Amino acid sequence: MRRNLSGMHWLDIIVAALLIIGGINWGLVGFFEFNLVAAIFGEGTAMSRVIYALVGLSALYEIFEYTVGFRSMQHRWCDLEAPATSVRH
Repeated sequence: MRRNLSGMHWLDIIVAALLIIGGINWGLVGFFEFNLVAAIFGEGTAMSRVIYALVGLSALYEIFEYTVGFRSMQHRWCDLEAPATSVRH
């Protein structure tokens, strides 16, 4: 099944990328005690705080989309125009 990504909003792509980066970073912290963001940008620097803030805002955006904006998100991610499949009895 092929998904139609032409209607996906650019913000959704950025948010997804930031959440993946944040998830990988937290996985590294949890499993290996290694903070990739701090290693790249420095511990407690303005840039690392900006990255953390953007990841947090991305999570809030997704919470909003999953609760209030769920219908619109479904239309962006799913191909709702696909023909219905026959049901076997």
